[in-house]
Amino acid sequence: MIIITSSYSNSHHAHLLLMNVLLMVLAVFTMSCNSSSSATPCKSNNIDQPRAIFVFGDSLVDPGNNNYISGTLAKNNFFPFGIDFPSGKTFTGRVTNGRTIVDIIGEEVGVKDYIPPYMDPTTVGDVVLRGVNYASGGAGILNDTGAIFGNRFNMDAQLDNFANTRNYIISNISGVGSKKLLENALFVIVKGSNDFIDNYFTPIVSIPKQKLVPPEMFVDSMISKFRLQLTRLYEMDARKIVVANVGPVGCIPTERALYTTGDSCRSAMNNAAMLFNEKLKSLLMELNSNLVESKFVYVDSYKVLSHILDNYLSYGFEDFKTGCVKLLADPTLGMASPAPLVCKDRSKHVFWDVAHPTEATYAIFAKKVLEDRDSTYTYPMNVRQLYYS
Repeated sequence: MIIITSSYSNSHHAHLLLMNVLLMVLAVFTMSCNSSSSATPCKSNNIDQPRAIFVFGDSLVDPGNNNYISGTLAKNNFFPFGIDFPSGKTFTGRVTNGRTIVDIIGEEVGVKDYIPPYMDPTTVGDVVLRGVNYASGGAGILNDTGAIFGNRFNMDAQLDNFANTRNYIISNISGVGSKKLLENALFVIVKGSNDFIDNYFTPIVSIPKQKLVPPEMFVDSMISKFRLQLTRLYEMDARKIVVANVGPVGCIPTERALYTTGDSCRSAMNNAAMLFNEKLKSLLMELNSNLVESKFVYVDSYKVLSHILDNYLSYGFEDFKTGCVKLLADPTLGMASPAPLVCKDRSKHVFWDVAHPTEATYAIFAKKVLEDRDSTYTYPMNVRQLYYS
């Protein structure tokens, strides 16, 4: 038993000793929390601050924004899309059978509800303080990408929409509070696939462009545009930014069906994607060096999906070449289907339709980018570490 006398000197000495011990414990705790090598960073760091998630992208992460856009072909608010979505909320506009990658990541880091679409009339008030999803099916980095679908929100337009949200946040929270909310928020960007699929490599209509513009020049135009967009996002107080690269777009079912025997991928598309990915990683590292307090994290979607395709059996899949659902004029059918045909077990398919993964694939993807410990799929840290940084 420790007895502290009533004398000033003894009590003062004990007080100083206790304070020193507490400071030492706090220092050790802080160092362990801030260590980038920690697989599960301490959630108590800045836990009192709201951690909103803002999403920008294309149909891979569109939660239904295109449902509210007139004059667009890129809508998926009908059967069988969302057939496995939780709580029976089918036909949300998500281009998969259930949850998207950002839905799953949000759940894994403890987000209360799914991040709402910007265009939904109910995405107002305090709802936006938890985050907003601006993604739009058919969208790209370049403004002319996806023109074949009609109206959509490309990256510049999505940034305009975020600017509106930011203005609302600033007008409703004190200057310091709004800035802290945004700087603590996680920003997720999934862009670039459509710039190849629905722009440079669009069947027939893209032939003149391919003759005039070599892939290297097209990729450079994407990088130049993306640099401006990412810098603009930073200037609007974004600091923690996840950027996914372009996956193996030459291996999606529609490309296998249209341009190969079905047993191999379209190499020209994959080569262009890899060229873009290489330059994208360099761009993000450059921005990390030049933009004060920025944390850009590179997610290697190409490597993740390629790994799943190469090892599909070990993940419990049975089909990695065709989509689970067959729609009208589906090129993998070889003819038009009179009605949607849906496989019974979606968990056995890597792809949901001709271009988008199933929820089962997204779940594997999310686990890899959240828990990556050796920079195999994420750099310079994994998504969970960035979220809690």
